Amino acid sequence: MLTFWWCVLGLLTCGYFALAGYDYGVGMLLPGFEADERRRRRLLGALGPFFLANEVWLVAAVGLLFGAFPHLEGRVFAGAYVLVVTLLLGLVTFTASMQLRSRRPDARRGAWTAGIVGGALVTALSWGLFLGNVVVGLPPVGDVLALFDPYAVLWGLGFVALFCLQGAAFLAVRAPAELAGRAVRLARAFSAPVFAFLVIASVWGAFAVDGVSVLGLGAVVLAFAAFAVTRIGLAARRYRVALIGSMVLAACPALLVGTLRFPAVLVSAQDKLTLEQAATAPETFAVLAWFAPPSLVVLLVVQWLTWRAHRRPVDQHSLLHF
Repeated sequence: MLTFWWCVLGLLTCGYFALAGYDYGVGMLLPGFEADERRRRRLLGALGPFFLANEVWLVAAVGLLFGAFPHLEGRVFAGAYVLVVTLLLGLVTFTASMQLRSRRPDARRGAWTAGIVGGALVTALSWGLFLGNVVVGLPPVGDVLALFDPYAVLWGLGFVALFCLQGAAFLAVRAPAELAGRAVRLARAFSAPVFAFLVIASVWGAFAVDGVSVLGLGAVVLAFAAFAVTRIGLAARRYRVALIGSMVLAACPALLVGTLRFPAVLVSAQDKLTLEQAATAPETFAVLAWFAPPSLVVLLVVQWLTWRAHRRPVDQHSLLHF
């Protein structure tokens, strides 16, 4: 039963990275396109129908973490509270700037655009630093500088490149034709740093991380396979294939964290936390069983309907949300 709920948490977390990664990628890529307001609105309009629905996966994952694995939540937040705070600041800044960016033709949008770019960048860096620390092992509580271990910094920079690749692949599918070519060129440009991140993190991790499980090795293999699919899709001009590959690739770090040392789910400087130690009481799982399955079904159906309704590229007839 504990393994089942761990898999549900993994599904929600991987779903969040697979979907929300291109939100932050598009945000960071805004300066890479011409600063023409009409084109910028079309870029954000391509993302508009999706970004709030994508964030729901994180809300669901955090809710399940609190309810099903409260001891893990306490350890993680205590060990990496600085990164959690910066992550929340980035998320709030990005989301608020997306929604508050004025649609009036005479309005000044520079500050909100900067908020979108900055919020996306802080979010990507924070996620990379956070997951990098979880992979290598959380430092002692209160040792803030140790959170910026070189291996974790590598993950932070790698996540920036990864989300930019994913965002560019998304725009290659959803952006108007006049901008899709630029998106493809950006996707190809970010492929090199993403591949470098995968190689360096894998080789470095082989020496820095102990007790890696077979499932963890499988997550690494899947990441390289997803990157290959992304590259092949870009080379063959099958941009939907490239987008799917990049989405799977973005989900692989979360999959790696969940399977790296399973059944140990967290390693820190003090001790190791197993799945059984992290779990809540059986009575709580009984309550969750009534609410989690229907909620997950609704989440999947709504996400599918959203993609089906907005599967075509943005054009002059599209409703621009932002």
